Amino acid sequence: MGRSYTLADLENWEAKISEKVQEFQLDCYPQEFEICDHVQMLSMMTYHGMPSHYPHWSFGKSFERTKTLYDYGVQGIPYEMVINSDPCIAGLMRDNSLCLQILTMAHVYGHNDFFKNNFTFSHTEADRVVARFKSHADRIRDYVEDPSIGQEGVENILDAAHALSFQCRRNQAIKRRDHEAQLELAIQSREEEKKEITEPELHRFPLEPDENILLFIRDNNPRLAEWEKDLLTIVHEEALYFQPQMETKIINEGWACYWHREIMNSLDLPSDIHMEFLVRHNQVVRPIPGDINPYNIGLTLWDRIEEKLLGEARNYNDDPQEPDIREKLFEIREVDRDTSFIRRFMDRETMEKLDLFEAAPEREDWVIKRVSDEDNWKPVRDLLVESVGLGAIPDIAVTDCDGDGARTLKLRHHFEGRELEATYAEKTLEHVYRLWGRKVMLETTLNESSTLYSYDDEGLSVTPDVINAIYPSF
Repeated sequence: MGRSYTLADLENWEAKISEKVQEFQLDCYPQEFEICDHVQMLSMMTYHGMPSHYPHWSFGKSFERTKTLYDYGVQGIPYEMVINSDPCIAGLMRDNSLCLQILTMAHVYGHNDFFKNNFTFSHTEADRVVARFKSHADRIRDYVEDPSIGQEGVENILDAAHALSFQCRRNQAIKRRDHEAQLELAIQSREEEKKEITEPELHRFPLEPDENILLFIRDNNPRLAEWEKDLLTIVHEEALYFQPQMETKIINEGWACYWHREIMNSLDLPSDIHMEFLVRHNQVVRPIPGDINPYNIGLTLWDRIEEKLLGEARNYNDDPQEPDIREKLFEIREVDRDTSFIRRFMDRETMEKLDLFEAAPEREDWVIKRVSDEDNWKPVRDLLVESVGLGAIPDIAVTDCDGDGARTLKLRHHFEGRELEATYAEKTLEHVYRLWGRKVMLETTLNESSTLYSYDDEGLSVTPDVINAIYPSF
């Protein structure tokens, strides 16, 4: 098997790593490893690591593209693929060296501990993940095989649903009020402010903006068939499963790198494997010129936090206790996501160490706008916070679905200084229209002016005063 090692070698090293995991008091799900060839690993990448996933043309396209890039040496394959499940399942590349397999297993245990303990994953029901995804796949295949629905009908709905899948509630810990509670709160607020309550205000639906666009359409479009509603439910549920991984990419990868380094350094590695480990580790966590490396930023922050905790402990005790430091690290891994992790712990010194800066396009090139100096490190940090996780996805919510009596669906973009990309906005509105079946309107800001996109059976229209700004050829 593999390059100069056997399955027994892997089992032996995995047992040693598992002992270290217990020694360091990591709290993990039971761990399972699967040996994969490069085609199987590419398939896992395409289907987000899931052993069972529903079919869709976009996954096949992604597989063929990634395989072509790999075959021509343009793109590599990750050392591992691990999913948040109980038991935790991870794939190991068959062609990896023994050192890489040991390193990967140690890295996976770091992810495993994070999945089990970080609060953003608490709603994912890790023990039911594989069965739930298999159920989704079986239901969708049944719809495809149904002569009255067929593959084209299924894929038309999935195309639209995928485009909207992450237009959902950003914090799953905050429960949405039902309509009756919203109505009661609206009346109470008006009475406290001594303002008159008008009929249109009370009859608007929803009374509070609804970020779960797919579920809103599912629950309020009577024209949808039951199988169409089920497809929207499936896509929404899978988006909620992957949402925490998007929100914790930096803190999670940094945590896994921190622990694979600790575990590898604590093992009695042969000299050749230890030297290869040092090279591989540095390759993973090195800065990437012109780009963000989550492994690099995450590990640097964890190291910085540990350094500060040790410094604070020495102020009170000449011999700080390592278990106390680790306990504080465990607490941070439990309560933070990327946005809070960066905002709380990214100071100027760390920003300078990472050499972070803000760049923006100007004419045909990129220009550095700010560097992490005394005056600008906070704006650069805040820009990073805005860009991680779901920050890259526009925050859009339903504000009304029958304000004009024609069941027009009204959406509002929460503008935070970043304009919608016009081409994507048009295509996304087309998908919303496909699911809603009636006119859709989106309020946003463009060139510092309030802008209204509309989409109906005649296509897209935009408020006249900004048409030339969006489509200069008109």
